[in-house]
Amino acid sequence: MELAGRKAVVTGAASGIGRAVAVRFAAEGAELALLDREPAGLEETATAIEEAGGRAHPVIADLGEEPAAVAAMARAIAALGGIDILVTSAGIGLQKRLLDHDLGDFSRIFSVNLFGLFVCLREAGKAMRAAGRGGRIVNIASVAGLRGATGRAAYGASKAAVVNLTQTAAVELADHDITVNAVAPGPIDTPLVEAMHTEATREAWKRALPLARYGEPGDVAAAALYLAGDGARFVTGHVLVVDGGYIAAGIRFALD
Repeated sequence: MELAGRKAVVTGAASGIGRAVAVRFAAEGAELALLDREPAGLEETATAIEEAGGRAHPVIADLGEEPAAVAAMARAIAALGGIDILVTSAGIGLQKRLLDHDLGDFSRIFSVNLFGLFVCLREAGKAMRAAGRGGRIVNIASVAGLRGATGRAAYGASKAAVVNLTQTAAVELADHDITVNAVAPGPIDTPLVEAMHTEATREAWKRALPLARYGEPGDVAAAALYLAGDGARFVTGHVLVVDGGYIAAGIRFALD
């Protein structure tokens, strides 16, 4: 029970990585507030947690709008009676050629992936500072924010910004014993990835990965659990890649 007695807010909890994080944290003893704009998926996550003996408070919100995100965080923190952990998993994707992008694409992607994340981080940081007992913030970034990739101009730029925001927040919040880290997943089998990746995309990813397979949401949840737990109390400003070896790999060929 790594997180026994902790109060955690997870955004993007209706499916995919966010759901896996919420379910894993609940299994480790945390009480959860779940944020997402999809009511049905949010209820499914809450039900799964409660049927396993955990406690979950679903909060429906579109985090792409600042007033809605501020209000959602306030409701979540009030429902929990405080906050010890924030995991920002809410995000949207886009596959599009660079020269076909317009600023509307960037605005839409950044509104959720960066601006909404920032508002949640800011509100959690304020509440943690006021409580005076420290805290853990884990942002879900992406390897797309660390390396260039076909069709990822807006998405990759938003995740690169998340990495820098994570590092800046880690520096500024350290005085309050609040650690801020990021997990950068590679290809993970989630509904979002299933919608975005064609068969050709999947084969290209598998060729690029030393482990030659997609990861599962639980792989990312395990990394988030480490960064949210006591074992990472001296880790801040770090980006933990969960990517099957993608970032480590350069050219690969048979030596025989």
